[in-house]
Amino acid sequence: MDIPEDLKKILGPNETVEMFIQQKIYHPKINIDSVVITNERIILRHPHALGLKKDYTDFNFKDVANVVLDKGVLRSTIKCTLRFGGDPLSLNDLPNSDAEKAYGIIRENISKTSPASPGT
Repeated sequence: MDIPEDLKKILGPNETVEMFIQQKIYHPKINIDSVVITNERIILRHPHALGLKKDYTDFNFKDVANVVLDKGVLRSTIKCTLRFGGDPLSLNDLPNSDAEKAYGIIRENISKTSPASPGT
């Protein structure tokens, strides 16, 4: 997995990259160049100024309430419902193999970070 240097620089000390998807993805409001799924969060990388600058938006798994995989014939969409409301995080037009892998990683990390149920 070849992770761009600018993404490596924003990772926390114990944060590891579990999946990197480099593809044009159109979230409802922003153009996303690539998505990084780590053991702690989902990072959206969006370029601007003709690709000379990059901004990042991240979603900690503690803030993700649920994830849904909407699988199509060739391409899929992953929708993450956020605990604080608002529009769901939507990763559209992913190849099915990438979507299935990303869904599994996100689902696993949500379960690791969700608060324990009372009485457990």
